[in-house]
Amino acid sequence: MEQEIRFCTAADGVRLAYATAGSGPPLVKAANYLTHLEHDWRGPVWRHWLEGLAAEHTLLRYDERGCGLSDWDVSDFSLDAWVQDLEAVIAAQGLERFPLLGISQGAAVSVAYAVKHPEQVTQLILYGGYARGRFNRDLTAEEMLQAETMINVIRVGWGQENPAFRQLFTTMLIPEGSEEQVDWLNELARISATPENAAAMERALYQIDVSELAAQVEVPSLVLHSRDDAAIPFEEGRLLAGLIPGARFVPLESQNHILLAHEPAWTRF
Repeated sequence: MEQEIRFCTAADGVRLAYATAGSGPPLVKAANYLTHLEHDWRGPVWRHWLEGLAAEHTLLRYDERGCGLSDWDVSDFSLDAWVQDLEAVIAAQGLERFPLLGISQGAAVSVAYAVKHPEQVTQLILYGGYARGRFNRDLTAEEMLQAETMINVIRVGWGQENPAFRQLFTTMLIPEGSEEQVDWLNELARISATPENAAAMERALYQIDVSELAAQVEVPSLVLHSRDDAAIPFEEGRLLAGLIPGARFVPLESQNHILLAHEPAWTRF
């Protein structure tokens, strides 16, 4: 299976890279934090996702602004900008009706898009997502310090050759990953964005709140979340499912935020 990469332009002039793979009815994947269309396609962490999603569909995905093959010279990292990017990619592909998959913060973007364009979205599939970013979860002073520390770790540590700072995030995303998978994800963090962009995106993710929008979703929705997810708490996934009218919630038995090919939770997903 091969992919085709093209470019389009967002409403504010940011150039976005998007890719299609597979054949059949469309399936759109909203962008999530730090992707690289080519690196992901060839790597051992996301490859089984992409092959599985494109097995019976034409999968459309893209690198969000500030990372991957999209423009890096960007100042606006916000939910509105991310929704506009999704709009631009869908318009460039000429899609009218499609299911929409949101992973991690892509779930919030997908919720906002589905409320804004209910005539286009046939179903929502949300995995490992949340309605409330970290700053909107009633944090204690210690938890707020942890959040700010994470942002600073990205800013000062991710550009270094030594992967120690990047490894902090990798162990949260795939604690059960093999040495090859961990090394690959460490490298993805290094090559997919500048430390400044990655830190700015992380702060913007913490500020997300689509709690009110989630209650306005009108399309059939499936919400899945790993029970022991170290990156996004299980309770945030449960809350998201509870906010969306009629959503079906599926707990998955895994510690990984990015499901790995060998685990039963991936088969169930």
